[in-house]
Formats: sequence, structure tokens, C-alpha cells
Amino acid sequence: MRFILSVTAAIFAAGAAAAQPVSDSTRALHAEAVAAAAVDEAREAAEDAAARRGLLATLPDGQVRNAEGRILWDWTPYAFLREETAPLSVHPRLWRQARRNANHGLFEVVPGAIWQVRGYDIAVMTIIRGERGWIIVDPLTTEEAARASLALVNRTLGERPVTAVLYSHSHADHFGGVGGVIDRAAVARGEVRIVAPHGFEREAVSENVLAGGAMNRRALYMFGSFLAPGADSQVDTGLGPRIAGGTIGFIAPTETVGPEGGLRTIDGVEFDFLDAANTEAPAEFLFYLPRWRALHTTEVATKTLHNLLTLRGAQIRDALVWSRVIDTAMQRWGGEAEVALASHGWPTFGRETVGTYLAGQRDIYRFIHDRALGAANGGATPHELPAILEAMSLGIDPSARGYYGTINHNAKAVYQRYFGWWDGVPANYDPLPPEEAARGYVALAGGPDRLLEAGLAAHRAGNHRWAAELLNHLVFADSSNAAARAALADAYEQIGFQAESGAWRNYYLAAAATLRGREGEQAPRSQSADFVSAISTQDLFDALATRLVPAAPVTEPRFFRFVFSDTGEVVTVERRGMIEIPRIGPNDGPVTAEVRTSRMAFAGLLGGRVQAGQLIAAGQLTLSGDILALQQWLAEHRSPDPAFNVVVP
Repeated sequence: MRFILSVTAAIFAAGAAAAQPVSDSTRALHAEAVAAAAVDEAREAAEDAAARRGLLATLPDGQVRNAEGRILWDWTPYAFLREETAPLSVHPRLWRQARRNANHGLFEVVPGAIWQVRGYDIAVMTIIRGERGWIIVDPLTTEEAARASLALVNRTLGERPVTAVLYSHSHADHFGGVGGVIDRAAVARGEVRIVAPHGFEREAVSENVLAGGAMNRRALYMFGSFLAPGADSQVDTGLGPRIAGGTIGFIAPTETVGPEGGLRTIDGVEFDFLDAANTEAPAEFLFYLPRWRALHTTEVATKTLHNLLTLRGAQIRDALVWSRVIDTAMQRWGGEAEVALASHGWPTFGRETVGTYLAGQRDIYRFIHDRALGAANGGATPHELPAILEAMSLGIDPSARGYYGTINHNAKAVYQRYFGWWDGVPANYDPLPPEEAARGYVALAGGPDRLLEAGLAAHRAGNHRWAAELLNHLVFADSSNAAARAALADAYEQIGFQAESGAWRNYYLAAAATLRGREGEQAPRSQSADFVSAISTQDLFDALATRLVPAAPVTEPRFFRFVFSDTGEVVTVERRGMIEIPRIGPNDGPVTAEVRTSRMAFAGLLGGRVQAGQLIAAGQLTLSGDILALQQWLAEHRSPDPAFNVVVP
């Protein structure tokens, strides 16, 4: 049983070739985008130059391998990005963003003081020269990527020990690779400090525990994980190239920065922290380095508009707080910062340019929040908001364009944060399930052939969104309808080609691949033992409770006690009716059965990494009481299907 979100690495099994040529409407949209971008050319060219600035060295062949020699990261399949002109199958602005993200290697940001390793993960690792060694900020998603990145740093700049690690926020792509740059023993000896924002530890290991199954599945579509790299397929996420493969680890922070932020000296370097909780992550901070006038904006300001609600699913983020945090950073340091760098993308250089950049980032979140809420208070519903906001003449800073998040879905997120999922229309409060409604629409259209022709006509006319809506009914009414699946895939493909957002593009093209039967296999990333052990026992059993698939209600309550030798914890699970209730702490009440083992062994048992018989034989597991009832209870818990249907019923 897997409890942690583990986005999977691509094997590139899905074909990259488009089934249909680029439509006239897609060509026209891209031509309009090229014309509209002309007014931003000076800024765009400056961003191109900034993304290349300071390159010192790259990994050989642009590859990261694990200890067995398996390639986990490879730039070779992305050679198509060398072409300056965007192909017809990619939005021209997204193409330019992808080419910037394709600059990879070790980059000097502040001479002799600050560097970044970019392009070997969706995230960026920052290296700061301390008095005794390296201060690492955000050691990427996986240990293998972080280890290769640090080796590149040491080969190029001279080997130094790592004296501190900063986790800027509680998302795994910014701490999962920590085991590749330090080890737990060094932390235990006090040789390495690990600094994180308040609330980090719980958020880092529990954010995706309860909803990890669905989030993981949808993330495959969002990041295009089973799409082959190619101009007709996966080109970028908009935030960075893609997510690194390998082992996700965890080492707890040794100290946290509280809500008050403030000054702290780390290996002789003064940091000025600003709390950014509940912006892009529940636990997050920004920091300023006065010595070099360098502002690290973490993921609150990157080179794209971010997500208030991600396509993979997450709790809604607060656009108002987000905007306020950026404004506070501007008021404190905007007048003196000479460089702004972040946990994704490339730096912004020059005091005036930094100010313009921060203002553009601040303003886009404030605009989405205020205008969406204002329109909603005037009666606009979620699906009406995108057109209302997009019709407003907002001058979007090039660094805040929708390469990742979009005004479209972020406006809906603001609505959902304040009003929930319902738009207030009675007919939409309790609609029919999709398959039942789909059968009704097919019948209303006069049968599947008539609805198919209507969808194909809309597609030929370039109205791909309407085509997708019609054809989706046909597929949900009968998922075996090959003609409907093919036509819907063609519609999704054109919508993907038109998307400026890398996440939107990936989702639509991955959906088309699924409909065409080209969804490739994925190689799951693994969590280290440290990561698994970091999950609180309460979270572990709460997640286990969501896996309960009861065959029938339990008429008489049953109680199962778990005694963990390594943590000293006692857990009692009450199974009653159609639910179970885990309680942490001593319990002298009735017990149906008792399990004595270690927390780690129990996690291994749940995850299928070890069998109960093996643990019993090794003396690591003892059972007492009604063993049959315990077996029945365990059998009632099922891991969710990691490949459940998303685009078909």
C-alpha cells in the first residue's frame, strides 16, 4: 500500500506522432499569438539571455544515472528543442519557455557566491558559499538528481562539505533529494543544519497521504509522464522540463523559521526570512541575502503564473495572501535587490528589472483574486469567469504568463475557495452521473451516429472544445465505440496543441494517448525508508481507513490493537458499521486481536514489501486473539488502482 504521492517517471512508451495534422484553427491561433507577442519582444529576448547567463558546466550527455547505471534523466530525446521557430503543434510562447527551461547545467548567479543547478529536474537547486562549506537550497526531487548536481558543483568549483540545507517549502521536489547531498549521520553529529519553514514536517509528509492515489494518477496527465518527448507530444511543463526519476527521501529539519521570519546566520551568511505560508505551499518562506542583495522568491514568484488549484488536485491556494507576500517582499527589499532567484526557472538580474518582475507577479495574483471575486459577487458562475477575466485589458508581464497555471482555471479556483464547487444553479446541484447523462444525450441526438457526426463537424469547423464536449458524451455512453474514441482523441490533441500552458498541453495530449491505447507503462519513483518512517502513525492509520472496502456493515464492533516496539506507540482501531476509527494512545478496553511489531515492519507489510509469514519467522511480528477476524479486517483494505480511468468511464 502506497501512502505518499509518487509521480512516476516516464519510460516514453506513448508514441509522439500526431494522428491528425494541425488544424486551421490551431494555425490561426498560433499566428495570432506570434503577432501579440511582438510587443513583448524586448522583455522576451532579455529572458532568453537571462536563462543562458552564467553557464559554467553541464552533466555529460545531459544524463543522470542511478547506481546501477540506469538513465533517470536524459536530455538527448529533447534535441528537437534546438529549433528556434516553434512547430505548428506547439504554442509559440510555450515553445520559447520550453527552450529556456532546456538550458541545463551549473550557472553562476552572483560571482563567487551563489550558483544554481538547473535542468535536471522540474525544480532548481541553489548553492550558496558559506564560510565552511556549501549551503544548499532545495535539493531537488530525488537523491540521484541531487547527487549528480552536487558532484557537478564540486567538480567545477572545488569540493567543499555541505554545511546546511534549506527546504524552502513543503513540496517533495524541493526536499526529496536531500539524501543525495547529506546523510542522516552528519545531521545527527551536528555537522549539518537543516532549516525549514514552520509546519514543514507535517505538511511535507502528510499533504498527499490521504489523497495520494488520485493525485498521483492525475499528475501523470498533468506532467505528461507517459508521453514521449517530441514536438507533437511532451515538450515542457511550463514550470520546468519534467520531474526527475529516482528515490525520494526525507530528513527532518533541525530548526524551523517561525511566522515572524527575521534574521538568522547560517554558516557565516546572514539570511533575512519572510513567512510565505499558505501561498504556493502550506509551509513556505522567502529569504533575502543582504551581503549580495539577492532575493530568493522560492515558488511564490517564478517565471510563470502558478496554480491556485493544480490539475493534479490539491487544496485551493490563497491568491490574496500570495499577492500580499510578494508586495511585502517588494516593500522590504524591492528597492535594493540586484538579483531575484527562485526554486524554478532562471534569475532576474538588475534592480529595475527585479522591481518590474515582482510587480508583475504580485499584480497577476491580485488581478485574478479581485476580478474573479468581483464578478462572482455580481452573479458570474465558475465557467463564466475565464471569459470575463480574459476579456479585460490586463497587461500581463511576460514572466507571469500562463505557461503553467492559467487565468482560466485560477479564476475558477478563487470561486471554489470562497463559494465551493456549486455554481448556484439548481440543475447543477445534483446532476446525473456522467455515464447516465451521456446515454441521455446520445438518445437526444438521435443515436450515436448522429452525435458522432455532430462532433466531427464541430472538429472540422475548428470548434474543438465543442467537439470534445459532444464526443465525450459519446465515449461515456459507450467506451468501446472506437470511432468516438478516435474523434475525441483528435479534438483533445488540437486543444493540447493550442495550449500556452505546458500542464494543459500535457493533460490533453496524454488523454488523447489514452483514448488511442498508447498509454505507456510507468516506472514508479520509490520513497526511502526515511520518508516512510516520517509519516505520523495517525496519518498512517487515517490513510489506511480510507482504503477500507467493507463487504457488509459490522454489526458488533471489533477492536484491533497495534503495539509498535520501535516507537513505543499503541494504536487501537475500532471497526464498526461501515467505518473504522483509529485512536493513538493506551487503551485498556476490549481487544478482538493484537499485533506486536515495529512501525517500519508494519509499513513494509502494508506496502507489500514483506509478508507476514516472513516477519513471524524472523521474530518481528506476533499475533494474538482472534486471528481470523484480524485476517478478515486486513483483507477489507485494498490499495486503490493506480491506473484507474480518467478520460473514459
